[in-house]
Amino acid sequence: MITPVIGFIFSIFLTPYIGSLMKKAGIVGKDIHKPDKPEVPEMGGIVFLLVLPLSLTVLLNETLAKALLVFLLFGVVGIIDDTTQLKQSHKVLLSLLVSSTIISMSLDTDLNILLASFELGLLYYLFAVLFVTGSANLVNLLAGFNGLEVGTSAIVLFFLGLITSGDAQILAFTGSAIALGFLWWNRYPAKIFPGDTGTLSLGALIGLIGILGKVEIFAAFLLLPHFVDFLLKSKIRFKGRPLGRTEVLEDGTLKAPPYLSFLGLLMRIKRVKEPQLVAMVWEIEVILGFIVLLLHQLL
Repeated sequence: MITPVIGFIFSIFLTPYIGSLMKKAGIVGKDIHKPDKPEVPEMGGIVFLLVLPLSLTVLLNETLAKALLVFLLFGVVGIIDDTTQLKQSHKVLLSLLVSSTIISMSLDTDLNILLASFELGLLYYLFAVLFVTGSANLVNLLAGFNGLEVGTSAIVLFFLGLITSGDAQILAFTGSAIALGFLWWNRYPAKIFPGDTGTLSLGALIGLIGILGKVEIFAAFLLLPHFVDFLLKSKIRFKGRPLGRTEVLEDGTLKAPPYLSFLGLLMRIKRVKEPQLVAMVWEIEVILGFIVLLLHQLL
């Protein structure tokens, strides 16, 4: 499979170029978990929107083309969000709107949940729209630290690639390789941020692979940290900023914000610096990935 190689090469070389363009245009964000809070180019997720279609050109078929359309439309929602700061409710509504294009795809309408299978018929398309919307917004929510969103997405996509075949596997491995190329520049200390352009599109890609590969339950399981974060933040209606942010102490360790979140729980369990926190989440994702591999073999 050549597409992951193409994707990785394009990604690792295009990312600094896109970053320089964003910086010249003044599209930057403060890296708030650094003592000096440097300005870092934002909206780097444009790299994903460029590179994934380019990488898949040689293999493009109707299914991949329609999946790319959904992926790109989520990227557009991300661009709107990065430039206008959408309300969370508006972001979800726009996500539902663009994911409705899934109804044009030819899908297997069985829903497989471990040992059980349910034929949903047309209701499966409603499930697919909600699943992709949920996946995109969950990845978008668990964010804010160098390499966190892109690294976790690369891991999730890689393990999905190991348990799928056909178009879903192509999308998974190519998406993972592109994320890894971007991660070279996004890892601590980040030279570029993906922005919502990147997180929403990567999250949508994970959801699409779950649907196309008939591994919905495994995709959902791999997003367990994201779902826990969603549940905890829902208690404060996703309005964490007015309550306070994560603080960086003099020794570089992080002090959890005054509200519960998945990352906040990790900070309360162990005193960590930013790279260590991100590594902990990556390790959790890898463990979940191996559990998925085991369950997939057994079932």
